Amino acid sequence: MDPDRIPESFPAPSFRGAQEQALADIRDAFAAGNDVVLVRAPTGSGKSLLARSVAGAAATTDEVTPAAATGAYYTTPQVSQLDDVAADPLLDDLNVIRGKSNYTCILNGETDTPVDRAPCARQSGFDCSVRHRCPYFSDRAIASNRRIAAMTLAYFMQTAGSDVFRKRDVVVIDEAHGLAEWAEMYATVDLDPRTVPVWDEVGVPDVTADSDPLERTVRFAETLAGVCDRAKDELLRNPELTPEEAARRDRLQELRSELQWFVSDYRDPESPTTWVVDQPDGEGSAITIKPLDPARYLHHTVWDRGNKFALLSATILDKAAFCRGVGLDPANVALVDVEHTFPVEHRPLYDVTRGKMTYDERDETLPKVARALVRIMANHPDEKGLIHCHSYAIQSELQTRLARFGLGGRVRAHDRENRDAALESWKATDDPDVFLSVKMEEALDLAGDRCRWQVVCKAPYLNTNDSRVARRLEEGQWSWYRRAALRTVIQACGRVVRAPDDYGATYLADSSLLDLFERTRGAMPAWFRDQVDRLSTPDLPAFDQAAPGGRTNATRSERRERQRDDPDSNAGRGDAGSTSRSASRSGGSARSSGERSPDREGGDDSDSDHPLSDVWGER
Repeated sequence: MDPDRIPESFPAPSFRGAQEQALADIRDAFAAGNDVVLVRAPTGSGKSLLARSVAGAAATTDEVTPAAATGAYYTTPQVSQLDDVAADPLLDDLNVIRGKSNYTCILNGETDTPVDRAPCARQSGFDCSVRHRCPYFSDRAIASNRRIAAMTLAYFMQTAGSDVFRKRDVVVIDEAHGLAEWAEMYATVDLDPRTVPVWDEVGVPDVTADSDPLERTVRFAETLAGVCDRAKDELLRNPELTPEEAARRDRLQELRSELQWFVSDYRDPESPTTWVVDQPDGEGSAITIKPLDPARYLHHTVWDRGNKFALLSATILDKAAFCRGVGLDPANVALVDVEHTFPVEHRPLYDVTRGKMTYDERDETLPKVARALVRIMANHPDEKGLIHCHSYAIQSELQTRLARFGLGGRVRAHDRENRDAALESWKATDDPDVFLSVKMEEALDLAGDRCRWQVVCKAPYLNTNDSRVARRLEEGQWSWYRRAALRTVIQACGRVVRAPDDYGATYLADSSLLDLFERTRGAMPAWFRDQVDRLSTPDLPAFDQAAPGGRTNATRSERRERQRDDPDSNAGRGDAGSTSRSASRSGGSARSSGERSPDREGGDDSDSDHPLSDVWGER
């Protein structure tokens, strides 16, 4: 790597905000001999352009010996982030490669078949006459031979040990704040009828009934790996497989590898990984095997893949804790902070808290939050809004209540299957519709009129019913627990303000958020602490039973029903009056953080998607 090439590799015609200074600082950090540079850059600061600049400094074949690593990888856990990179003309030299399932075969009669189920994957010794034009193999060949290959983190990890995607000089990881959690999720082994093709051929013991559940799980994993191996070999005896048989073969191979990795790591006395096992329903039921602190796994899948690394994110909150979680030596890691150049008055935080949204207290608080949403919508009658619901249970209840208040025509939502389609449809509309989202706090660009306001309904603490979370809390890792929630809040707050002249309001509905801010103040980036210091109570319109949000007229019976739901609506809760669009851009005065909430806020959100739901959608 030549650090001096970093600033001159910037792909845009001019710098924006603090980009020029950031590149100089990154250059100096690498020039000082650091192997890894963490770049803490606020949302909207152009991290992808900074990433391209670092990748451009990688060694070329003209500069090093033939055996030395050259070129760069750009990788991100977010599928949507990779889509944005692929569509950006300033980044057209990042050659994108996706997993086989994202491409379709071009052979006659197979044009609806994904490449991983095409004849080349089904027939032994198949000689494809159009392989040179195959979209997957063409993209793979280009990405493997050009200076910068771009891919999702899932695909990057999956290709560890590949002869095609070998070690490179520079690896750039965008949105890197959750690297430890992503590795944990990728290394997790889920054993259930859906994921184990030979489920009915093995007897699943109650591993938790054993005096040593992990040792019993290892023995079962060894047995299951053998069954998978025999089933795979039986399929491979067939000269041709159906698409379904090909899928079964691939899953058997994948599961066998997962089980062997777990057994090998558990048996290794030098491995730092701690494993936990869940089997809540006993004998014959699903088993989940989860790793904690999978530093060894990251060394194989990430750290052995490059010489120099740049990790970019807005929310790497604690350098030492981050390095500890991903297996890096802090002495070889530098942290570069990028200044936030968006005026703080353009990104205000507003306190509309109505109580705690913990699982135990939600039933009392959520109706009050729904009424607050009606007034917020009335405050933005001509502007689109986003509501971060945290879970599908909260989303469903809010959608029902807003419809009861006469706002059903302005409200949109999504389910697990239509997330992307529903989001794109809402983004494309010019109507001031409100989108009830679940787990969309990251990698979502809502610049300009795409969205002018948003609501954070619940402090996004991790689910304490997850064995990994419970184990860490038993060990007293409360700072980690709170940092994880703060990180998600900061990411969410960055969705609606994407440029210095952009503006958008963020409303906080859960009083546990105020306690979170108080407890994590020292971990906040300075630019977010400025936002919190300006936290204020907004001047919202009174609850209008006749036409909330200015979009519908209510019948007499509907007004009576709303009065039952909101007995104090006519009082306006003491803050009646309308706030203009320009007023919503100002921050207001600071306020205290209110009552202190207990730390354990996770509750039972088993209905919600995994917080990293967008990570593994594409391999």
